[in-house]
Amino acid sequence: MEGIQEEKLSQKILIIVGDGGESFETWFAKHRFEEAGFKVVVAAPEKRRLHLVIHDFEPGWDTYKERSGYVMASDITFEQVDVKDYFAVVCIGGRSPEYLRNNPRVIAILQEFDKLEKWIWALCHGVQLPAAAGLVKGKRVTCYEHVRLEVETCGGTYVKEKAVRDGRLVTCPTWVEHPEFYQLVFQCIAESAAKK
Repeated sequence: MEGIQEEKLSQKILIIVGDGGESFETWFAKHRFEEAGFKVVVAAPEKRRLHLVIHDFEPGWDTYKERSGYVMASDITFEQVDVKDYFAVVCIGGRSPEYLRNNPRVIAILQEFDKLEKWIWALCHGVQLPAAAGLVKGKRVTCYEHVRLEVETCGGTYVKEKAVRDGRLVTCPTWVEHPEFYQLVFQCIAESAAKK
């Protein structure tokens, strides 16, 4: 852990989210990385208070139910992101990826993270963003089960696991799998620290 401590002090992690982003995934990511000593920057279409949501399951429903969640203020806009400044990017799930995947700047950000060989971490529907950026092709990926078709259409291989790492891409199905997801994420961080 000492190597991780030294590595993270100078590192920033970017969170990509917008209105309709999953509340628990967003706040957990922010708090988990800040707790570990990283600087977290939340990027959204606009710099303002974001309306996050809660996705949960109710008996008798065929799909998840959405309710209003905690709000969060974004720090910067997507246009203000300089990928070179960041160690990794986290793609939050919820409903926001369904429209953020159509944002050319979001796609360019993710493609630059990939080009610069930086970490890309995606939860739940968040995998729609690297998929739209062409970054799941030839990769083993897990995600919310109803995003499976999108992953496979974009050339990825869906695997039903709690968390999956393929190269610099780490994915998980929902916030329920946070423990397994963050175990892999912090393994990535430890690897980077060991290479310094």
